Amino acid sequence: MVKSSRFVAFCLFVLALVIGRETAFAKVVHHPHAVAKTKGHVAATKTSHRVARASTAKAATAKVAVVRSGRRGAVKTKLAVRRTRYTERFTGNSFADIDNLTLGDVTQGEDPVVRAAAIEALGNMNGTALAIDPSSGRILAMVNQKLALSPGAEPCSTIKLSVALAALEEGIVTRDTPVNLGGHYHLTLTEALAHSNNLYFETLGRSLGFERVKHYANQFGLGELAGYNIQGEQLGTYPDHELPASAGGVGRMCSFGESVSMTPLQLGAMVAAIANGGTLYYLQHPQTPEDIASFNPKVKRILDIAPLLPDMHVGMAAAVQYGTARSLKANFTEFPVMGKTGTCSNNGVRYGWFGSFADTPTGRIVTVIFLEGGRPTFGPKAAELTGQFYRGMWERAYFQPKVQAVTDTTTGTR
Repeated sequence: MVKSSRFVAFCLFVLALVIGRETAFAKVVHHPHAVAKTKGHVAATKTSHRVARASTAKAATAKVAVVRSGRRGAVKTKLAVRRTRYTERFTGNSFADIDNLTLGDVTQGEDPVVRAAAIEALGNMNGTALAIDPSSGRILAMVNQKLALSPGAEPCSTIKLSVALAALEEGIVTRDTPVNLGGHYHLTLTEALAHSNNLYFETLGRSLGFERVKHYANQFGLGELAGYNIQGEQLGTYPDHELPASAGGVGRMCSFGESVSMTPLQLGAMVAAIANGGTLYYLQHPQTPEDIASFNPKVKRILDIAPLLPDMHVGMAAAVQYGTARSLKANFTEFPVMGKTGTCSNNGVRYGWFGSFADTPTGRIVTVIFLEGGRPTFGPKAAELTGQFYRGMWERAYFQPKVQAVTDTTTGTR
């Protein structure tokens, strides 16, 4: 019995030394775009709301604990693990002074009801809100024109709209085509748009190849000015060369818009073409009531996409119904809204996009909300604000059909 006690004491002494000297540190670094759903060996990214270039890691610190068990008090060891999560550090500010957001905006030619609803919806978020008539290309309201007319930013997952149109046009997929993403994992275009599946669009991008991807993106207005004589508008860019394979290649360009710069006006013009059947209008921003009275739509080009649009509309509607933009429904459900979200970041600044159009009782209207800042900024937030915009318009009775007075031709009375 004495020997046993000495042996136990010796073991405790050794374990004390182990506890004092040895610490195991395990670090698992996740790829910034691998928010994955795994089927077999496939890790398929399920969401577009990635944090670009984020270094997200979990650190596990192992400690040895002494546990007595058994009839003779045998000494056993147990590994206790404590995890600490590390995420990207954002330096951008998601909020701004409301007066500074609208400082310098030219508003005399805008619709005052639309503008008021857009300002109210944007609130103190650091961003811009646009409303466009897709039947003419007229900008009804543009809040924070400094940002709206800037060189733009990475389009994040809104780039998937042009990639989807390109794949439909080339006959690679329809909305119901099951695309094999590895193993037994398949996905259709509708579900990929609804949930913004990155692996799906990377696969489409590689099937299309860079030259075709660029061709269609340019056709849909990326890489060129969206406006017609809009003072101060700057140009977003579409690169002439594919990303290196080490940076993700064309797949990365088609899932996150990596190396592309898109402006809110460019996204608005493209969504307007999707909404109106394929006419890519020059966007125009009237400056005065006289400009409104003499307004004349200007067509940039006609896109042969009308047969493809039903497949696009279903996926964009699904994004709002149950996908990445479902936050919109928290504020508005009175009529259908179809859109696409996007979230990514660059050098500590996070971007949140939502481009959409709505089937209202008085016709279709296109909205783009673009946010930039820190952690509170992301695509679903832009979708939520879009719902608030439509709510504000609804409460102002904007969507009630306008009753026009009829003149009695026999008496000249109304």
